[in-house]
Amino acid sequence: MTLPNPAELLPRMASDLQAHLKARNIDEPRYIGIRTGGVWVAQALLEQLGEKGPMGTLDVSFYRDDFTQSGLHPQVRPSALPFEIEGQHLVLIDDVLMSGRTVRAALNELFDYGRPASVTLVCLLDLNARELPVRPDVVGATLSLGATERVKLLGPAPLTLERQDLASPA
Repeated sequence: MTLPNPAELLPRMASDLQAHLKARNIDEPRYIGIRTGGVWVAQALLEQLGEKGPMGTLDVSFYRDDFTQSGLHPQVRPSALPFEIEGQHLVLIDDVLMSGRTVRAALNELFDYGRPASVTLVCLLDLNARELPVRPDVVGATLSLGATERVKLLGPAPLTLERQDLASPA
């Protein structure tokens, strides 16, 4: 399977996001990337949109429901939200949507900061492997992978996608 090129997906994603926000009369959204890949996608998307405002970053490590099983990732960093959450229209950006658990963790963290007016979910890839009822409002591409396959975003520049097979010895 050939993976899509993120640079080719981003212009359409930017256009789709603008249409989505316009249809909902959202003029001043606040952009938030989920660390790490979502931050890279958010930066590239904001560049496509010509947005210069501040961007928030979320590290959802402490909010994951598998925290006690898998432990803490060694590169946990604090979240940085340089704007209010309460009453704001948020655009939450992630790289790869698989189970939906990362997005659930991100929403839990965001609501600890306040109650947003709305949250628009943007994902570079949707892997069609949801365990939770989470769907992106804007998506670059949808892929269906085998049970042992994963896709990883490499970056920050240029953004590239790498297919991984968990069944293959490393």
